[in-house]
Amino acid sequence: MKQLKVNGQAVEVDADENTPLLWVLREQLGLTGTKYGCGVAQCGACTVHIGGRSVRACVHPLAAVADTDEITTIEGLSPDSSHPVQQAWAELDVPQCGFCQPGMIMAVAGMLNQNPDPSDEDIDLEISNICRCGTLARVRKGIHLAKTKLSEGERS
Repeated sequence: MKQLKVNGQAVEVDADENTPLLWVLREQLGLTGTKYGCGVAQCGACTVHIGGRSVRACVHPLAAVADTDEITTIEGLSPDSSHPVQQAWAELDVPQCGFCQPGMIMAVAGMLNQNPDPSDEDIDLEISNICRCGTLARVRKGIHLAKTKLSEGERS
């Protein structure tokens, strides 16, 4: 048994240490907001936070997670979707099919944790998630709106 702290809750999981964190979250903890996309850390659908930093959970083994690490999934980003990134996404209708959006939102929130005022170049470097619907232009607008909301302290 391994102790984890997920979305503010202490949990125990029973899995091989080589099991990708994604499968522990989805199959053992029922947190299905984190998606399986490519399985090789390219698309970012599986993005979660460990200690506020974005991690691709599909290739992050359970062994690499310390029991003191705080794991945040899309379910834990905010209990009522009031995170500024989620508000910006809703306001601008960023998602199309929505499959990649939990990972995209987590990647953006992680970037804004590290850099609250990213330039377009920073965004291009940091946000490598893939949206097969082609919403990347709306994602960029959403990022700029989210950073404005964060700078104004908006959070309901």
